[in-house]
Amino acid sequence: MTQAEALNLFRHTGALLDGHFVLRSGLHSRQFFQCALALQDMPVVERFGMALADLVFTLGARTVIAPAMGGLVIGQEVARQLQLRFIFAEKEEGRLVLRRGFKISPGEPILIVEDVVTQGGRVRETLEIVRQHQGKPVGVAMLVDRSDGKLDLGVPTFSLIRLQVETFAADQLPPDLAASPATKPGSK
Repeated sequence: MTQAEALNLFRHTGALLDGHFVLRSGLHSRQFFQCALALQDMPVVERFGMALADLVFTLGARTVIAPAMGGLVIGQEVARQLQLRFIFAEKEEGRLVLRRGFKISPGEPILIVEDVVTQGGRVRETLEIVRQHQGKPVGVAMLVDRSDGKLDLGVPTFSLIRLQVETFAADQLPPDLAASPATKPGSK
């Protein structure tokens, strides 16, 4: 799947939004990828999952882990496409943790899958969980890399869409954004 094809799927499903948004990182942006809108349609999920699986199948992962909530649907689909085990990290007292009896074996090769990454905070937390449990992170796959490939996560990274989307600190908004109310459509 090309980047143009992936962007068209986001547009077609109404998942690429324009306006004034506050991202999970606290930064402000004119664009927002509401992946949940795209990932509510199983044929779209399957297409995205197959495309990501094609990018990462040579990494030799045995397990896919995704941070909840955003990475759950696409992470599970990538695992299904690769016929791998799927687990997830979820919030507990504001931090991601491994719960529900999920285990990671020492040296187990693990692929992290996320929907959208801007600064990589949740991916970094998930990488740390894998390392704390002595797993071996072999790569990160995401639908959208909003850093245009500038984000260094210390492992190979793969994305279907790679863009440099402008972001702004709350105290450094350009006049057009400062003049319009911000919304926070993502998960909290």
